[in-house]
Amino acid sequence: MTQRDLGVAMIGYSFMGAAHSQAWRTAPAFFDLPMRPRLRAVCGRDADAAGAVAGRFGWESIETDWRDVLERDDIDLVDICTPGDTHAEIAIAALEAGKHVLCEKPLANTVAEAEKMAAAAREARARGVRSMVGFTYRRTPAVALARRLVEEGRIGTVRHVRAQYLQDWLADEDAPMSWRLDRSRAGSGALGDIGAHIVDMAQFVTGDTVVSVGGMLETFVTSRPVAGTHATLGGSSSGEGERAEVTVDDATAFTARFHSGALGVFEATRFATGRKNALRLEVNGTHGSLAFDFEDMNVLELFDATEDASTAGFRRIIATEADHPYIAAWWPPGHGLGYEHGFTHQVVDLVTAIADDTDPRPSFADGLAVQRVLGAVESSAAAGAVKNVEENR
Repeated sequence: MTQRDLGVAMIGYSFMGAAHSQAWRTAPAFFDLPMRPRLRAVCGRDADAAGAVAGRFGWESIETDWRDVLERDDIDLVDICTPGDTHAEIAIAALEAGKHVLCEKPLANTVAEAEKMAAAAREARARGVRSMVGFTYRRTPAVALARRLVEEGRIGTVRHVRAQYLQDWLADEDAPMSWRLDRSRAGSGALGDIGAHIVDMAQFVTGDTVVSVGGMLETFVTSRPVAGTHATLGGSSSGEGERAEVTVDDATAFTARFHSGALGVFEATRFATGRKNALRLEVNGTHGSLAFDFEDMNVLELFDATEDASTAGFRRIIATEADHPYIAAWWPPGHGLGYEHGFTHQVVDLVTAIADDTDPRPSFADGLAVQRVLGAVESSAAAGAVKNVEENR
């Protein structure tokens, strides 16, 4: 059978754009996809920068206005890699134009925006137009394996969930200002940027949903140097110069109750000195426990509480066997995967769903569910009281 083309346009081209570009190029080389992705266009306001990305990754053309992308008949899917303040407008317009949509996380900057996006996705689905939000960490083989083990009942009834996302790239008080520190563009700080990931991962692995939270938010450094005023090559700044106000949180911590009654403790910070990308999840059940740390991303730890206590203990599962999720397409056992592979697996799942005319996950509805948890944390922190997630509708 002749393989159908899937024309892809990517809006935005920086850090996430590079990860997505590589994924679109790599997926058909390792996986037997039912459709062939074609990198039709990359879009950004800076034509020279967009052109450089197009040349590096093989995009066929560039656009400088995302609206022009939606007018093109050769584009079937729009991949949104822009800051959060643009997600709703671009995604809704793309869906209304009949384009499939992949949108980076968090889905939006507010619950209200996410609700509009989820509604647009529901309406588009009736016309065969699909959408997905990019929580790629759930496509790490060890994490997908954890989900499988929980579904199979290997750790029994879940009682506790502990989730952390620890980074340190803002620990230097003179690290320069960026859009991620501006609430009008980013929506929130550590809460939405990295906290969204641990909320999604916890709900994905447990198959459960957070129903109430008690949260705290903190901004440790309230102003940052404007890049270029006195920056050094090391990323730090010295001397006097222009500073801009930081309008988002640097860190968050919150407790949670799940629908099943399980308890959760969540922490997200960009001030954990020495931690570069420590996304950690531990799930304790009546029959055992699971533990994962992305800084050792090919390993899942499993404790079986039914074993004899004299020899029981956490054991390391190297999640590189052919029967582990996604692994069969890659390397022999023991040859680990990296950060970029989650984006490739995202492409595989999305293209397969579009070809099968089924709904990909995580859906915009899943993204909205995460956004409601984030909104409840903000409300809780402001009120100093526990908040129900359903209140954020």
